[in-house]
Amino acid sequence: MAKFKIHDLDIKAFVEELNNCKGEVIMTTPEGDSINLQSAFCRVIGIMKILEGGKLSEATLECKDPEDESRMFRLNLYGKAED
Repeated sequence: MAKFKIHDLDIKAFVEELNNCKGEVIMTTPEGDSINLQSAFCRVIGIMKILEGGKLSEATLECKDPEDESRMFRLNLYGKAED
């Protein structure tokens, strides 16, 4: 599956879309940490990682399911997953 960088995310919308994902969504930080965002505990850690100092820091997403990839890419690009 393709990886893409995330930026300027609405965290609430991001979490809502994660809840709709069918497969694994893996976030990788610049430090090399890989976090499976399907786990609620890991999701909290992942969100803390991307919100360093109250600002969205760099991270990369990889979705195992193509539909999830489309959903998360659209959220990242347009700020919403579906019309």
